[in-house]
Amino acid sequence: MTDKIMENNQVVIMGTIVSEFKYSHEIFGEGFYMVDVEVQRLSDSCDIIPLMVSERLLDMEQDYRGEKVMVTGQFRSYNRHEEKKNRLILSVFAREVEFVDEIEESAKSNQIYLDGFICKEPIYRKTPLGREIADLLIAVNRPYGKSDYIPCICWGRNARFANSFEVGTRCAIWGRIQSREYMKKISEEENERRVAYEVSVNKLELLDEEAQMYIS
Repeated sequence: MTDKIMENNQVVIMGTIVSEFKYSHEIFGEGFYMVDVEVQRLSDSCDIIPLMVSERLLDMEQDYRGEKVMVTGQFRSYNRHEEKKNRLILSVFAREVEFVDEIEESAKSNQIYLDGFICKEPIYRKTPLGREIADLLIAVNRPYGKSDYIPCICWGRNARFANSFEVGTRCAIWGRIQSREYMKKISEEENERRVAYEVSVNKLELLDEEAQMYIS
């Protein structure tokens, strides 16, 4: 059962480590650390994706900045209480980390597959240029009754399709993880630069409760 649940949230990223490890937390004596990985897009831009790594996978005393890695794992979330409300924090939870010499331009360096449930009514809108967008929040089950809440963004015909989804709809999503900077207003005089993370959806399918999972 646990293996089946793990299959509903699959991530593979390939990129360059661009920060030092920062301690996050400890569970049953196992320490977890955060590090940033720069993943190139097809364009000249890149995404900076936060990675959570167990001390049992890598030596946290070493400086791996500049090293290229291939990471397999899951996209996870937790709520952090700040400014009198909860903030959704997202990161890739690493199950395997492999060092690589090069990342080919043709490599699929940023892939995610999710099988989950719509937990908030989709938000459909159009840009001033007429491009259709739909924002989704997907609940993906984890073992022991936990869930990860993953924001997703759809474009064009996928946005139109997603706009018809109701809360509780089960769907499969294929896409890529992207980072996006924005300014958070702290006070009348102060703004803070922050980074949001979401899944940019390439493919979207409806699943019913008895459907077999589609694994890409």
